[in-house]
Amino acid sequence: MEPSRLSRTHPRAITTKVEGLARVDGSARFAFGKTAALASISGPIEVRIAAELPSTATFEVLHRPLSNIPGTQSKVLASSIRAALLPSLILTQNPRTLVQLVVQSLGSKLCDALVASMVNASTLALLSAGSVPMRSVVCAVAVGRTKDGAFVVDPSEDDVGLLQASGCFAFAFGQAADEARCVWTNWRSLDGASFSEKDLSACRKLGWEAAQEVRTHIHGLVGEGEPDEEMEEEVRD
Repeated sequence: MEPSRLSRTHPRAITTKVEGLARVDGSARFAFGKTAALASISGPIEVRIAAELPSTATFEVLHRPLSNIPGTQSKVLASSIRAALLPSLILTQNPRTLVQLVVQSLGSKLCDALVASMVNASTLALLSAGSVPMRSVVCAVAVGRTKDGAFVVDPSEDDVGLLQASGCFAFAFGQAADEARCVWTNWRSLDGASFSEKDLSACRKLGWEAAQEVRTHIHGLVGEGEPDEEMEEEVRD
């Protein structure tokens, strides 16, 4: 069990590893603390005729839970991850093909930090594969608001019960770290209470600042040219 860190304004320790799984073009693991996810990318590959698109590649995302078979929740997660990543991909260069992303939860308890880990693992897998052109790099971080109105970056599974509102924020980064826009969020109230636009803006800003740390970490890993080695970094306590 990870300690509650409700004064946190930076992510927990980030751990990344490019896995090198067999029969895929790229794969990677990403974790905030103990909240981890694994992603693999295949493509462009042959696509089923029913899913073929004449002017672009088909981008398919599948989610696999740690245990049991995928259900409705997995379909919703896959749709969310697809929505977060789609703006960063250039799919028009490989029409009538399939780009398939498979994301696996490495934790049994779903939380926004796990969703963020899945998005970041997917980004790293895409960068590792290098087979799908990208216009930007998507990095995600969870942000929560406690019942006393305080904000916390990257709340752990154990923090969720203390939150009144929570969400994952995904940002697409260009060449410069400050060239980023929010491409997806699932910010919502957890107890039915209302929240203001001011709260949403404050959380989005915190998420953007924390996502820059994720971007810096991923850039350092990919830029070193040693994707097969594990890289672990303590990103401010």
